[in-house]
Amino acid sequence: MTPSPEDDPAAWHAYLAEGNAKQARKRVAADLLLRDTDGRFLLVKPTYKPGWDLPGGMAEANEAPDRAVLRELEEELGLTVVVRGLLVVDWVAPHGPWDDQVAFIFDGGVIDDEAATALRPRDAELSEARFTPGHAAAAILRPRLARRFAAAVAALASGRPVYLCNGEDFSNSA
Repeated sequence: MTPSPEDDPAAWHAYLAEGNAKQARKRVAADLLLRDTDGRFLLVKPTYKPGWDLPGGMAEANEAPDRAVLRELEEELGLTVVVRGLLVVDWVAPHGPWDDQVAFIFDGGVIDDEAATALRPRDAELSEARFTPGHAAAAILRPRLARRFAAAVAALASGRPVYLCNGEDFSNSA
């Protein structure tokens, strides 16, 4: 029988703690669509994996996804922006040595020309950062990320966030 929080608060707490210890934990990634005044998108080139990526990264333990992307931007690019809204949530299936994860893309808005021109990697995790037109960005991102990027661009245009399953539109995954 499940303890009642009103009748036995300590037993209820123990019950919740046991559930927390046994339930799956998800890795969380958080990226940002950031544009310059010409409408190009910021891409970054990580040093620890091949190819280009969106700015952002992995959330730390007990860190909210929107806070994770802001922290990553500050650490890697010295950039402070305002998260303007959610564009994409993508459940990513286990692949290779990785368990599943939940990946978010947020809208970072538009940065002015001066800030865009001054943008440079600030730590060893990135070798390059550049603004790229949408069609070119989609062509150089890894396929799953390119699908997530396209969904984020569409969500930006429609004003409605999108849920994906493994990079595919959820409505097509059932």
